[in-house]
Amino acid sequence: MYMSRGSRTAILAVCATVLLATSACGDDQPEEATAQQVRLYGTDGNMLNSYPEELKDRANLVDGMKGTTPLTPLPDDFKNRLRSVDSKLTDYLYAAEAYDAVVISALAAQLAGSTDPAEIAKQIVGVTNDGTRCGTVNQCLRLTREGTDIEYRSVSITRAGFTDAGEPATASYATLHFDGQQLNDAKTEFVGAGDDSTASTKKPPAGKRQSGDFTDPASGAPLVLGGLLPKTGDLALANPPLAAGAALAIKEINAAGGVLGEDVVWIDGDDGTNPAVAKATVASHVAAGVHVIIGAGGSGISASVLEDVVEAGLILFSPSNTAASLTEADDKGLYFRTAPPDSLQGRALADVILRDGPHKIAIVARQDSYGEGLQDVVRAELERAGFGGDTVKLLGYEPGEDAEAAPINFSDGARQIKEFGADAVLIIGFSESAAVIQALADADVPLAALSS
Repeated sequence: MYMSRGSRTAILAVCATVLLATSACGDDQPEEATAQQVRLYGTDGNMLNSYPEELKDRANLVDGMKGTTPLTPLPDDFKNRLRSVDSKLTDYLYAAEAYDAVVISALAAQLAGSTDPAEIAKQIVGVTNDGTRCGTVNQCLRLTREGTDIEYRSVSITRAGFTDAGEPATASYATLHFDGQQLNDAKTEFVGAGDDSTASTKKPPAGKRQSGDFTDPASGAPLVLGGLLPKTGDLALANPPLAAGAALAIKEINAAGGVLGEDVVWIDGDDGTNPAVAKATVASHVAAGVHVIIGAGGSGISASVLEDVVEAGLILFSPSNTAASLTEADDKGLYFRTAPPDSLQGRALADVILRDGPHKIAIVARQDSYGEGLQDVVRAELERAGFGGDTVKLLGYEPGEDAEAAPINFSDGARQIKEFGADAVLIIGFSESAAVIQALADADVPLAALSS
């Protein structure tokens, strides 16, 4: 399907076959780069305005870095509402997905007429498919109180609903660029991916009509949601938009009359980007009577606590898990996500890299389900474009166990990349991945940012 690497034809083929692109990739010329320059690429874990802070006085190293993240064009109204709960917000990554995870949970509980997690889970996929379309919390809650099956569409769920596996059938990705030490919104491009036909067509149980404005004691209200978001750890830089999205949803749901006649209750919780911290938070939520856990932030963290959540009979609903392996997780129908799987992001990311016409590509990934899973998808996409084992080098690193762990040492990996002669380096990781960039610079790898 693809011709040799770096060719104009290969780039066009990638644009034409792997994505439903809304950006004008068909006419783009590869950006010029000298043989000495090495371009940096990132993913949703590090393409954030807060990421350069991890490099401290070497923040200029990110200048020119580009990458992808699951992101829809967010309306100004939604951004303004987010800032009403966090006036210092500078990033919006997964804010929409967090908002929608909370809203969908609330709507599913209202339709179920119960806070029983098993009954809520039966409604979640159906809330996004084949009903009366609604797009605001007020409108959707009014319909669900009447027992009406709905098709929820909002900031992150825009084209198609969930698949049978409880994840988006389609997604939107943004190509982001660092100019200096900030993302340049003017350069952001959006591309669509996925297939509408993969959305579920299964009918959920009939919705239950709420009688009046009073709480039915049998419903188990109030609905209690527990946070399992990365307040600390390597993914803490992504917490502000996640927390803002969840807080905004709770605020708007309760302003619209709540669920099952009572305000929804939110119990905060940290996943620590650490399995031990996350497990302790889950245990606390179980003891507190939480019905739905919103999180975890990282795919590996969700994978580590999923058995505990399922054993307790609760729902785990993540706004930011992307590991493709979670699609097939043994979740007893209790795991959902509003973030799309990396089987979709990998294609968008490969396209971004290929447009620059590289000759040798190094892919560096944190060694967990997120990093290694996305690394495998991108490698496969590059192979389809004609890149073989002699032109793609895979490396990994062990992330620290907690925030107190020493920075990762990537000096040997940086040396290997230099000897390999890579002119493109993709870094898949969270805040700790800044150490990879520092190691590359220390090894005198000629980063394009330093030469521009």
